[in-house]
Amino acid sequence: MLGDVETNTVSPVFVGRAAELAALTDTLARAGAGEPQALLVGGEAGVGKTRLVEEFLDAACRREAVVAVGGCVEIGADGLPFAPFATALRALRRALPEELTEALAGQEGELARLLPELGEAERAANDEHGTARLFELTARLLERVSATRTVVLVLEDLHWADASTRHLLAYLFRTLRSGRLVVIATYRADDVHRRHPLRPLLAELDRLRTVRRIELDRFSRAEVGRQLTGILAVLPDATLVDDIFDRSDGNAFFVEELARSMECCGGDSSGLSDSLRDLLLVRVEALPEHAQRIARTLAEGGSTVEHPLLAAVAGLAEDELDEALRAAVGANLLLPAPDTDGYRFRHSLVREAVSDDLLPGERTRLNRRYAEALEADPSLVRADERAARLASYWYAAHDPAKALPAVLQAAVAARRRYAYSEQLRLLDRAMELWDDVPDEVRATLRPLDHAEVYPGCAGDHGTSPLRYLDLMAEAAVAARFGGDRERALALAKKALRILSTETEPLRAAWFWVQRSTLMQSLSRGDGWQELATAQDLVRGMQPSAVHAEVLAAAASWGALHRPGPETLTAADRAVEYAQLVGEESIELQARLTRGWLTIDAGGVEEGLAEMYGVRDRAEELHLVGVMSRASINLPSSLESTGRSQEAVTAADHGIDICHGHGLPDSEAWVRANQAQSYFSLGRWEESRAAVDAAAPLARSRKASGLVASRRTDLALARGDFEEAEEQLALNRRHLGLHDPQPQHLISPVRHAVILAAHQGRLFDARAAFEAQSETGLPPGTQRYSLPLLHAVASIEADARGLPAMEAGRPAILERVRRHLKQLPTLVPVWTAYGVLVEAELARAEGVDTPDHWRRTAEAFAPLQRPYELAQVRHRWAEAILVASGDRVPAAQLLRAAHTVASRLGARPLAESIELLAGRARVALAETGEEAAEDEASTEPGPAVDAIGSLGLTSREQEVHRLVAAGYTNRRIAEELYISPKTASVHVSNILAKLSVSSRGEAAALAHRLRLYATS
Repeated sequence: MLGDVETNTVSPVFVGRAAELAALTDTLARAGAGEPQALLVGGEAGVGKTRLVEEFLDAACRREAVVAVGGCVEIGADGLPFAPFATALRALRRALPEELTEALAGQEGELARLLPELGEAERAANDEHGTARLFELTARLLERVSATRTVVLVLEDLHWADASTRHLLAYLFRTLRSGRLVVIATYRADDVHRRHPLRPLLAELDRLRTVRRIELDRFSRAEVGRQLTGILAVLPDATLVDDIFDRSDGNAFFVEELARSMECCGGDSSGLSDSLRDLLLVRVEALPEHAQRIARTLAEGGSTVEHPLLAAVAGLAEDELDEALRAAVGANLLLPAPDTDGYRFRHSLVREAVSDDLLPGERTRLNRRYAEALEADPSLVRADERAARLASYWYAAHDPAKALPAVLQAAVAARRRYAYSEQLRLLDRAMELWDDVPDEVRATLRPLDHAEVYPGCAGDHGTSPLRYLDLMAEAAVAARFGGDRERALALAKKALRILSTETEPLRAAWFWVQRSTLMQSLSRGDGWQELATAQDLVRGMQPSAVHAEVLAAAASWGALHRPGPETLTAADRAVEYAQLVGEESIELQARLTRGWLTIDAGGVEEGLAEMYGVRDRAEELHLVGVMSRASINLPSSLESTGRSQEAVTAADHGIDICHGHGLPDSEAWVRANQAQSYFSLGRWEESRAAVDAAAPLARSRKASGLVASRRTDLALARGDFEEAEEQLALNRRHLGLHDPQPQHLISPVRHAVILAAHQGRLFDARAAFEAQSETGLPPGTQRYSLPLLHAVASIEADARGLPAMEAGRPAILERVRRHLKQLPTLVPVWTAYGVLVEAELARAEGVDTPDHWRRTAEAFAPLQRPYELAQVRHRWAEAILVASGDRVPAAQLLRAAHTVASRLGARPLAESIELLAGRARVALAETGEEAAEDEASTEPGPAVDAIGSLGLTSREQEVHRLVAAGYTNRRIAEELYISPKTASVHVSNILAKLSVSSRGEAAALAHRLRLYATS
């Protein structure tokens, strides 16, 4: 490990590595420009990673960068949670005390989980957002502390890193966006075998363009010669260089050890072993006996051992211990460890060689002595390391009766630090030990720690003995919180197999709820069958926390999948049961569900009041999970009722909540919801900015799918159909089809319908709608279903007169009308959409009148929906022109609509307005004598004006009219007395001039704009 001690290499000369050092040094300039840098430095053990990083850090210090170094700590086969980050933060705190305090920004309670010296950690929130919150706050801390000066953070020995450290490092590499920060991680490449846990992380980081990897090769013969010259202080004989190069194979550490051992042999290398391990052990065996004993003791204690702990375990008098340590340090085998009063081996290879040479009995006895010493005096090690090290020592001492209680306590400590992966590993170890521990010891074990409302966690702490099933429950929650949902699902399934032979309905119901949640999050199904089983298990039982959770989960599922009166009744029952058993967190979740279902049922004010109340109470109790959900659901419900401006304000509050608590995925949801409200308000640039801000924050597939959906809305409205197609595909890829929630299905169907119609694939558009119609558009889905019905009716209206489409139109329109009648329009925005759909249905049947569109405009006018209102005014003007030809009111409507469409960048709408204005000879600019003359005239202009604006010749107009009527090239040729080849050429020219890709699109354009009177 690096630090403020003297350099720990033998060679005083830095050899080779010029390109690698230049690459590292280059990061200082890049970071100085405010662009965070991330590098991985790999190589086999002893190849020179540490020396390279030391040289770089010297250069960084000369440039006045602040250096913070932390190393992953190995205790036996285990790593300490967040160990390198804790060490590095301590170094930063010493170097920049005021800056770090300012950068903490009141988050000391959370970040104390990484660095206990910051104070007492806040009471654990015990939710799956804890780890993400801690990671986000850590990233923000590093960005702030490096805002004004370059900071270099080095994390060594990543091959020993615990899972939480690996996850945090990956998070930083993915999310750091600002600050003068350089993050470097080193790892031993030869240790990273196919099943090594670091291997997936390296593969993930290789895919990030922001991360560079440097792999160190062994030295060449010339470089070995220069290294030997530095070590021996004389030019070595060529034969010696050849000999050592052959033996070391260019490994820098092996070169040093060979040179060192040669000194011990009087300069003769002929008797040296070719085995590095043997060389190291020969040097250890050359020490005095008491120094050898200290080396063996230290090797089994971990990467670093504190002096007081070493003294307690070694059993030597103080003077003897000092003499032994001085001999080992003098032989360059041991070094004082930085940032502590302990010792470590100069190189981990030395420690591993000494440890491997221990007999099994020696290893067991040493671990027992470490455990007994630490148990007798816990102050011998740092508080944040104590539980994990004691558990590791007792486990390695092969004493299950002592190891199990220690492992369980270590699992609690890991959970409190949000190190859920380490908690899971420790609980796995506890389950491994369980059968080997006597019953009398198991009876004294600590009570159930935390497994949400699992029986034993909801009020009877310490009253029941810990059971194996309880460990499985803790492990399932730890796996879910740690992101290992596959393992959590496997644990839930195994527990249910065990429970199938027992009468434990509450425990079984709890595991079925877990299984449902995991099935949904893994996209393995919708989770309803699992919830139904849980409901059957608790039916008729006395109210309990598990019962309340089952009901709340069922209500939440119903709100997402089957909104309606039955689900609202289920939410009422969930609230009632949660209140009966005093589970306020479950109560608030159920009330949030009830609030939005009440809104869907028409009780807008009542439902919103409940949702605001839940949000405020959750913030008062600091229930982060409920706060996160309220931040998402409240703006969404406000938008659903047409209160878009209020939704924007509520989203701002939610963004502050999510950002302040380090919840990036939830923040992505809130920003995406806000983007929809901005879109509704006609603030499309702000909508685009909101969705662009949401995209890099999205961590889950569903949040990413929502971002894609919002981008599809904008792309379609602005006429970027290629982008719309890409985003629609992305949305479907993220959301899949395993959890068919209406909110995830209906909007993509609308997008697909609009896109297919634009591309002239009208039958595909119908098929997509018919498929969703069969699935259903139930009450409670008005915000998604009404826009879909509008899109379908509008497309059918545009295609009126197209012969190929006539046969199926009545059935489609009847479907639209039937769904419309089944959707209650209980709030003004739903009412307005209902009137809009009726007007489009009338247009599709050729019976719309100006009055249809006047009523629709009146419905939308007070709603702050400028885009929809512009669409309505366009249709209103068209209806006026068809009915009476009165261009004065039509011109006013077209100008108002065109102004909005142009401001929004709604290109398809603007072009349709311009074509209609061209047909009617209406000037869209309200200036000049020509405009006045046009308004004074009451005769509608001929369609040829619009066609002429498309650039079609008279012959091409004739061909286009027949294409719109569904004619093939052969029939067109027969009709116009031309050859089929000539007809084909005309069709190709028409497609090019109209900027469409198919005959269907060309036909759809003709019908939409009513270009030909015969259509």
